[in-house]
Amino acid sequence: MIVTTGNEIPGKKVVKILEVVRGSTVRARNIGRDIGAGFKNLIGGEIKTYTEMTAQARDEAFNRMVNEAINLKADAIIGVRFMTSMVMQGASEMLAYGTAVKLK
Repeated sequence: MIVTTGNEIPGKKVVKILEVVRGSTVRARNIGRDIGAGFKNLIGGEIKTYTEMTAQARDEAFNRMVNEAINLKADAIIGVRFMTSMVMQGASEMLAYGTAVKLK
């Protein structure tokens, strides 16, 4: 599966737009991470537990988007974007979306 943020794939031609595909996950903070983050906030620097949580959420959303495209028998996903939004206090959604296409 070719996945790109671009709207074209060099050497290929989009012959059919299937539909917008997406994948999302909602992740919540936990008290252990919050305590560690609070200490890190005092001294500054990267909060690695949140970085790891965000990376895992991004990977999960990406994989769900790709699986949706596979179910459509797409050859590629173009125009891929990521977005995050707060769902409630302490919980955020990570969304990956793009356009599933057939190529020639």
